[in-house]
Amino acid sequence: MKTIQFKYLFIAVAMVSLSSCTEEFVEVKPEGSFLSENYYANQDQATAALVGVYDPIRKNSSGFENMISMMNSGSDDHFAGGGGPTDGAGIQGFSTHTLTATIIPGSFWNDYYQGIFRANTLLLKLPTVAMPDDVKARFTAESKALRAIYYFDLVRLFKNVPLLLDPLTATNMYNVEQAAPEAVYAQIEKDLLDAINVLPTTVSAETESGRLTKGAAQAMLGKVYLFQSKKTEAAAILAQVNGTPGATNQYGNKLLSNFNDLWVVSNKFNTESLIEVSHTSAGNSDWGFWGSGRDEGNSLNVMVGPRSYSRPAGSTAPDLPSGWCFSIVTQDLYDAIKGDPRFGATIFDLKALKAAGKADYIGGYQDTGYFLNKFLPRKEDVRTGGGAAELNYKQNTYILRLADSYLMEAEALGSGARAQALLDAVRARVGLPSIPVTLAAIKNERRMELAGEGHRFFDLVRWGDAASKLTNRGFDAGVDEIFPIPERELQGTKLKQNPGYN
Repeated sequence: MKTIQFKYLFIAVAMVSLSSCTEEFVEVKPEGSFLSENYYANQDQATAALVGVYDPIRKNSSGFENMISMMNSGSDDHFAGGGGPTDGAGIQGFSTHTLTATIIPGSFWNDYYQGIFRANTLLLKLPTVAMPDDVKARFTAESKALRAIYYFDLVRLFKNVPLLLDPLTATNMYNVEQAAPEAVYAQIEKDLLDAINVLPTTVSAETESGRLTKGAAQAMLGKVYLFQSKKTEAAAILAQVNGTPGATNQYGNKLLSNFNDLWVVSNKFNTESLIEVSHTSAGNSDWGFWGSGRDEGNSLNVMVGPRSYSRPAGSTAPDLPSGWCFSIVTQDLYDAIKGDPRFGATIFDLKALKAAGKADYIGGYQDTGYFLNKFLPRKEDVRTGGGAAELNYKQNTYILRLADSYLMEAEALGSGARAQALLDAVRARVGLPSIPVTLAAIKNERRMELAGEGHRFFDLVRWGDAASKLTNRGFDAGVDEIFPIPERELQGTKLKQNPGYN
C-alpha cells in the first residue's frame, strides 16, 4: 500500500494483517491496478480488499504516530517523553499544546482517509462481485462500520472534515469542501445502524477473531451518541451491549475477573474485548515501512519502555527490553492512582526499583521514573519472524472494551439504580466497594480504569474539563480541543484551516 494524502489517488497492492488468531500477513497479488474493473471479480479479491479496509484500524498502536501514545501525550496523565524536546515534533507539540499545521503528523488525516477510500471503493464494487448475497451483505456492513470508525476519529481530531462517500477521482479531488460536523456524525450513525442490522452476533475464534460484530458496532454507536451529548440514545444502545452489570451479556462478553489479565499478551480477544487491534511478532515489519501508511506491528510497546534498562544479577525486577520512554506518567496520575488496586498493572514504578538498587535505566525527556505498565515491552514478546525487533511486538490493543462501555452507559444515565450497578461492577472487579454514583465518581473511575489507553484527552474535552486540567500545559480553550489540519492538505484545495491555527 502506498500512503495516500487526502488529495491524491492511490494505486495499491495490499500487504496487510488480517485480524485473526493465526495473525499471519496476507499478501495480495496485484491484478492490474487496485481500481481496475477486473480486480473485484470474485469473493477472494473482495476479501483481500476488505482486509485493506480493516488495515488502518491498526493506527491505534502501530507506527510512531499511533493514537494511544499521541493522545496520551496531550492529557494530564502523561508527558510526551522520548529522547528530547525535538523527538517527534508532532507528539511534543501536542503535549505542550503548541501544534501547528506544519508539525501535525499528516498521517492522522491521511491514514483514516486511506481507510475511507478503500471502504468507499469496496462498497462501490461489491454489488457486481460474484459472491453469495449473505457474504456480500456482511462485507458491506463491515465496510460501513469501519468507515464510521475512521470518520469518528477524524471528526473528533479535526472536527471540520470532508465527508466522502464515493472514491475521489482526478477531476474532483481538488474541489472537495469540508462538511458540517453534524453531517459527518449523521453519516457515522447511519453507517453503524446499517451495519448493526447485518453484522453477526459472534465470530469464529479460530478464523475470524478481530472482525466486527453487532455488539462492537452497537458499542461504537453508543460512544458516538455520547460524544454528541445524545445521552438517552447512548444509554439505550449501550444497555444492549452491557446487559446485566457484572454478568455475561447476550453476545458472550463479560468483564474479566482479574484486571491484570487484560494486559497478558497471550490473552487476545478475551471476553471483555469489543473492538481489538491485532498484532503479531511473526511479521516482517521493518524501518522501510515506517511513516508510509504501511506501518505494521505494535510500535507502542517499544515506545513506552524505559531507555537502556538493566538489572543486576539476582534482582527480582522484571526482565525488560529497552525502549524509547514515551508516554511518561505524570506525578499527578501517579498520586491519583497510587492507592487504587489497578496501580500495579497500570504504572511501572522504575523510580522505586532504581532507588532500591534492583534496576537501572537512563532517564529520557521529562522523566518521572514512572512508565506505562499496560504496554511495556516484554522479553518473551520479541519477534519470531524477520524485520526489526522494535517493530514486531505482538500485544493487541483495545479500541473498545466492556468496562469502557459500562462507564459510558453510567455517564449517559447520570444517576439511578442502573448507573449505580454499572459503576459498582467496574469497581467490584478490582475489589473496591460501592460509592454513590455521581458524574465526578464516573469521571474518576474512567481515569483509573482506562489510564494510558488513549481516552483521557477526549474525555476531558467531552466533559468541558480540558481547559482547567491542562492549563499548565499551555492549553488554549476554543482552539486546542481539535488538531490543525495539515498544511499540505490545504495547498491547492478548497479546505479551510481550523479556527485559531491561521
